[in-house]
Amino acid sequence: MADNARAKRLADLIREVVAKKLQRGIKDPRLGSHVTITDTRVTGDLREATVFYTVYGDDAQRAEAAAGLESAKGVLRSAVGAAAGVKFTPTLTFVADALPDTAKTIEDLLDKARAKDAQVREVSAGATFAGDADPYKKPEEDDDEDESDDASDGDETGGDAAK
Repeated sequence: MADNARAKRLADLIREVVAKKLQRGIKDPRLGSHVTITDTRVTGDLREATVFYTVYGDDAQRAEAAAGLESAKGVLRSAVGAAAGVKFTPTLTFVADALPDTAKTIEDLLDKARAKDAQVREVSAGATFAGDADPYKKPEEDDDEDESDDASDGDETGGDAAK
């Protein structure tokens, strides 16, 4: 078993080598500049590597890119083996990344939330409070009443003492 740091370094190397080879070394028209390598994961024994990719385009272009990657798998594995210098070159498995679909789903949900917020803002624009605007009793009102009672009591006591 290799350590996790070695597997991570090998995964990073595989991602870079595959991306460069797709950009410059593969002449397959199905693998044009619209294929992007997003992530690579290597098993703990360094025998298998999963390469995640996205394709800019519609479903037909995604299917063509998947077929192109499968046909170029041997060339890409040879390039990885030459660059890595490991005893056993990992087998490559290409998986379409679900990140763009997930991002689209999240954007759709956020758009729905914004629409609901706008609807609530429109409904509440002319609304008023059900009771008073401020239903809480203020402590200042209680203090004013107590002070006026104390002042009148003080006048009577002060007046009796002067007599």
